[in-house]
Amino acid sequence: MSVRNLLDLSGKTAIVTGGSRGIGLQMATALGEMGAKVALTARKQDELDESRAELERAGIECHTIAGDLSNFDVIPGIVASVLSRWGGIDILVNNAGCNWGAPAEDYPNDGWRKVMNLNVDAAFFLCREVGKRAMLPNKSGKIVNIASIAGLFGNPPEWGMGTMAYNTSKGALIAMTRTLAAEWGPHNINVNAICPGFFPSKMTRVTLDRIGADVLRLTPLGRLGGDEDLKGSVVFLASEASRHVTGQTLAVDGGCSAI
Repeated sequence: MSVRNLLDLSGKTAIVTGGSRGIGLQMATALGEMGAKVALTARKQDELDESRAELERAGIECHTIAGDLSNFDVIPGIVASVLSRWGGIDILVNNAGCNWGAPAEDYPNDGWRKVMNLNVDAAFFLCREVGKRAMLPNKSGKIVNIASIAGLFGNPPEWGMGTMAYNTSKGALIAMTRTLAAEWGPHNINVNAICPGFFPSKMTRVTLDRIGADVLRLTPLGRLGGDEDLKGSVVFLASEASRHVTGQTLAVDGGCSAI
């Protein structure tokens, strides 16, 4: 099989959570550009409508489902909506996430639970639902969990980021990726994680305004993540090009985690 065919996603169906903007929309666009039909989930229907229009202008077939994944009751309905429309789910990209900043000694219970509910619990419950209803019966599937380099190490103390829950949740997502890959590998389901570095976004804007210069100093390639820097990685992990890769974590961070 040629490399072009290995990367081709024609006829595949993908769900991308948190897909209405930022890196979620970037990855959804990449999957669609390679031929996949793409279902986007996010909390706000107006943002989903804008993203769907953008994808459809590019010739990408798109379906949207509004819902807050931290309300776990919506998860079966999201999966059912995609199955009803397209009959299967081949690719799941768990991208939805949130943060809450506070010093560890004063970290509020509700902030901790908010981050864990969305970044860890919802991601697993969606994997479980998609696995049970689509991938396990079909003996095929690609799951890509969007973790973070924040899950690989702590923050420099001078940054004062207060992201105890976020870092912990992303570390848990990496561990979940490895465990699920081992359990579902015999069913021909690949489970991998991407760990982005700093990409400008609504969630990172305030942080980058404060420490952006320091981040660039610690990044060998000397730049932040851009609008196309996750496209190749997600297509690789969602396609047959990665069929012998599972349980792995790919840092896309300009070399920041190498230092």
